[in-house]
Amino acid sequence: MAGLMIGELARQANVATSALRYYEKAGLLPSPARTSNRRQYDPGVLGRIRIILLARDAGFSVSETRTFLNGFPVGTRPALRWRAMAKRKIAELDELTTRLSQMRSILNASFNCECHRLEDCERLIAAKTCCGPESGSRRVSTPNKSLARLRTKR
Repeated sequence: MAGLMIGELARQANVATSALRYYEKAGLLPSPARTSNRRQYDPGVLGRIRIILLARDAGFSVSETRTFLNGFPVGTRPALRWRAMAKRKIAELDELTTRLSQMRSILNASFNCECHRLEDCERLIAAKTCCGPESGSRRVSTPNKSLARLRTKR
């Protein structure tokens, strides 16, 4: 079967030609043969592109994807590679989930102060009596009951 020109491969893979050039430069795709200085890809490279896209969609960086493709001993089964990579990525996601939960709590509980001037808010934040979940139970005139419940749970 004849090689695929970059445009045809890009259409089949549903990616931009610039993405294919980038993947090649990043070491994710092997350098293709060239005919008249034009890239001609082996049709089998489409499977590798789909793995690259799958890894991207799972949140793996280019570097992590390169490790998945090239960073294991020859003969390491794909399932073992995925498991090793997934275990690390899941730990990262757990940390991110915790961080996002903290951010959500701050956004839901904060910025409900009744300060009239920014300077008042700054002074009260410095004293930890305004605006944040770390303020403790010393709340400055805020009737927000959900905020009070959040603070008493600590």
